[in-house]
Amino acid sequence: MQKANEPRGMRRSGEDLPPELRAPFSWQLSLPVLSPLKNSEDPCFSVKDPTVIYYQGRWHLFCTIRSAIRTHQIQYVSFDRWENANSAPHHNLCCREDYFCAPQVFYFRPQKKWYLVYQVAEQDRNLKLQPAFSTSRHIADPGSWSPAKLFFPDGDPKGATKWIDFWVICDPERAYLFFTSLDGKMWRMWTPLKDFPYGFEHYQLALEADIFEASHTYRLAGEDKYLTIVEAQGRTGRRYYKAYIAHGLEGKWRPLSDTQKHPFAGAANVRQPEPPWADNISHGELLRAGYDERLTIEPANLQFLVQGVSDKLKAGKNYGEIPWQLGLLTRILKTSARQPGHKA
Repeated sequence: MQKANEPRGMRRSGEDLPPELRAPFSWQLSLPVLSPLKNSEDPCFSVKDPTVIYYQGRWHLFCTIRSAIRTHQIQYVSFDRWENANSAPHHNLCCREDYFCAPQVFYFRPQKKWYLVYQVAEQDRNLKLQPAFSTSRHIADPGSWSPAKLFFPDGDPKGATKWIDFWVICDPERAYLFFTSLDGKMWRMWTPLKDFPYGFEHYQLALEADIFEASHTYRLAGEDKYLTIVEAQGRTGRRYYKAYIAHGLEGKWRPLSDTQKHPFAGAANVRQPEPPWADNISHGELLRAGYDERLTIEPANLQFLVQGVSDKLKAGKNYGEIPWQLGLLTRILKTSARQPGHKA
């Protein structure tokens, strides 16, 4: 196993970064845009782990729902404007009969089809959580997704001992699979683009820091750089996001904004709406400038769809019953006139 330790003592912002991506960060939070359905045979406790793209004039959003009977499943919602998300039809996908959650969606241009990446539970494997995928030719048809297939059908990869929250991003030559292990480590594997979705090897430590889960990596438009955001927990268990930057998907990640006092996104730098509702800023997706496997974002137009909850509503609840909702963060820039819900 190769090892790539996090560089120490490097600057949080600098001349090699676009001005819009230099710390400190601050955000305006919207009111909740998507909440658990109340009128259901299996009432939802929460909506979580969103992934979203804008395609053919509509938002296509996939998320985990936690419910009383079926604990983990993926839901699809499509809408034209953010204010219409809650009233849009909610479709539970049928890719898997049991546990599947934490989705990521993108269009894979080499094969001209959509991929939905997520994690499933395989009780007969040493690693009970496994990365899986479904494909579709028609993202707007929730019934078109293929049954779940495993990225590693023949057994766990050598060196892997635990993993969670899988994320795929591609450069012109390779597809990379990133994930975390709930112990301060983020890992990567890769495969030649022509072999995707199989052939992942080179199990490698990509980042070691005070991080937890839900790492998401993006290409910066107009730059030869990549941004990774990853969730952390404060001493009280309050969730927030850190950010790291690298010159390539195989390179070293240096801190961009990586403390609870000065986070990428967290209670310390998020302006709440009235009424305030999210002290915890958790598992989310940056709104992309496109929808393909390159996962491109525009640094000048950062918006961040997150799951949030107040400390008060979180206190005393089992994790699966925490009433997470989805809200939209919009980066506050001195020269920015963007408003929440603007097309990315």
